[in-house]
Amino acid sequence: MSFTEALRYLDRHINLEARAGYFEDLSLNSMEKLMELSGDPNKAFRTIHITGTNGKGSTATMIARLLQAQGLRVGRYSSPHLASITERIEIDGEPVSRDIFAEEVLSLAAVAELSEFPPSYFELLTATAYRIFAAEAVEVAVVEVGVLGRYDATNVIDADVAVITNIGTDHTDQQGDWRRNIAGEKVGIAKPESTLIVGETDPDLYDIFDGEGAASLLLAGREFELVDDQPAVGGRLVDIRTARGLYEDVFLSVHGAHQAINASVALTATEEFFDAALPDDVVAEAFGELALPGRVEVVAKEPIIVLDGAHNPEAAQALEHTLATAFGAASPRVFVLATLEPRDPADFIAEVGIGPGDYVVGTPVNSPRSISAERIAEAATTAGATAEAAGDIEDALDRARILAGVEGMVIVTGSLYSVGEARAELG
Repeated sequence: MSFTEALRYLDRHINLEARAGYFEDLSLNSMEKLMELSGDPNKAFRTIHITGTNGKGSTATMIARLLQAQGLRVGRYSSPHLASITERIEIDGEPVSRDIFAEEVLSLAAVAELSEFPPSYFELLTATAYRIFAAEAVEVAVVEVGVLGRYDATNVIDADVAVITNIGTDHTDQQGDWRRNIAGEKVGIAKPESTLIVGETDPDLYDIFDGEGAASLLLAGREFELVDDQPAVGGRLVDIRTARGLYEDVFLSVHGAHQAINASVALTATEEFFDAALPDDVVAEAFGELALPGRVEVVAKEPIIVLDGAHNPEAAQALEHTLATAFGAASPRVFVLATLEPRDPADFIAEVGIGPGDYVVGTPVNSPRSISAERIAEAATTAGATAEAAGDIEDALDRARILAGVEGMVIVTGSLYSVGEARAELG
């Protein structure tokens, strides 16, 4: 099976990601059967399992880099991808090759035929990742949940450390006691032997985290905290207190106060995995050389071009704060904006702080849920910005650079699809 054939095979299966995370009749039956038929590759390595509304990808990358700096062979499974599906399955920071990916999908296809439970796209992809990690003899895998946690396809592992970054509004109807309901699903990744690390600071949810019965529970603001966080050239300078010590003047080579919070969670989780404090030089190496594609990623100057995959209220608000604190001097601001159903572009525009003096170039993206560029431009105009519609991301970037000039900045946001297309277009 070639790489193209592997993709075609996966695409023949239902893809819940393409349906805005729609799910029903949740069950782990299909994944458990795939693992049984594959010889239980999910039991071949230790794991750190991560869920949360925002920050999963950044926190997972930070943890993986800390583990690598300690000399371990590390797998990382993430979703979604920006350019190539192989980005989702990394070993020591590098995506697996197309040949390895295709070979494993071919092998899995034969196994899947023996299962009485028809697998989904994400289940097949997750099973592929676990089989690759086992075959490549990783010592630890850092695994991001797709949606929620308890019945997510990834949750056929027994996490040494389980992490909940936060509880937000994505993939919820916001009806009734939705925060407690979502917290109850996310905490399901914690097993009786797990250490549970929680970055969410709402005390009304603490009983849910405590009630899952993990071996131990560490809460942000109690066992660990971000003591200080200051903008620095090229990133942040942070002080982090954990249950095992104080790390001072740590340079974090990414932008955004939210990333400093993610770093405190990542450092705590990694400490608990090793059951020990980390050497200062390990932390300095891992955090000082971070690269987070599509997360306030600066890819050009004159004008500054920033790519950020913010697509929900909490992420939009974090982006607004980062733009104000890290790039406040750049003017004008030109947003290349794409949004997807069922979100209202007017809500995102308000949350990210777009208004008078800003420019917006609306663009469609390659997704069946893409909102039209004209609708985005109309919403931006209503908010007081100067707006227009582009035919695609290439046209949108060309127009945005003209509007920004050499002293302004271009911000590509609203969707991970637009960030992925922009990264490809910008090379």
